[in-house]
Amino acid sequence: MPKQPFDLSGRVAIVTGGGRGIGAAIVTRFAEAGATVVIANRTQDVAETLAGELVADGLTVHCIPFDKLDRDGLRVMVERVAAQHGRLDIVVHNAGGCPWSSLEELDEAGLDEALALNLNPSFWLAQPAIPHMRANGFGRILVTSSVSARLAMGGGAHYSAAKAGVNAFIRGAAFELARDGITVNGVEAGFIAKPGRGTMSAPENRAKLERFIPVGRMGSPDDVGCAMLFLASVEAKYVTGQTIVVDGGASLPETGFAVERQWGL
Repeated sequence: MPKQPFDLSGRVAIVTGGGRGIGAAIVTRFAEAGATVVIANRTQDVAETLAGELVADGLTVHCIPFDKLDRDGLRVMVERVAAQHGRLDIVVHNAGGCPWSSLEELDEAGLDEALALNLNPSFWLAQPAIPHMRANGFGRILVTSSVSARLAMGGGAHYSAAKAGVNAFIRGAAFELARDGITVNGVEAGFIAKPGRGTMSAPENRAKLERFIPVGRMGSPDDVGCAMLFLASVEAKYVTGQTIVVDGGASLPETGFAVERQWGL
């Protein structure tokens, strides 16, 4: 009997920031596709709750402490997962975010935090994972990016710069690893309704925002999870150095005026 599309049976994956929101959707999709998934989350009780729910459904999900985003901490975590499970096939850097700040008020700590959360771990997770993936002849390095890498929003120049760096990492790493059976890709997420979105999730603000999204709604974490599942699969073997934009078409119109004129809003 042929395998189902996007079958991850026998694969071992790490997902950072996998306890809630987009990360939880990625974990769930991967586990449902047959992978052994390790949730790397700084809030252990959140990760353990999700893992318990998925294990109760017959899926294979584990948790690992995820306290430090520094090079040594991430290397130890990757090596521990590979040793415990005998292989490592997929690494997803999904953890990220940072406090918003105007350019005028941004301080060094704020910029450092944006880079430390969003960009730097892409390198420090990939480095120790590469030898394991190369040995398998199969590897998927994935990163949750953002449409902010290409578009602007007030108070987010540091975040946009970090995500633009993520996209550059994806291209550079993909080129270096292309002959090793390792692909490197990402998802540029648009406005996704998830815990922690803050004022954007308030009903009155959400309604205003959704007027300017061509499909008429904010995205769900699962919209990103499904795109990540494809990129993690063997079916995506000829896709590398790319980002899939998952934003409901929000980045298509030239201006909000174009949306208003198209649908008479």
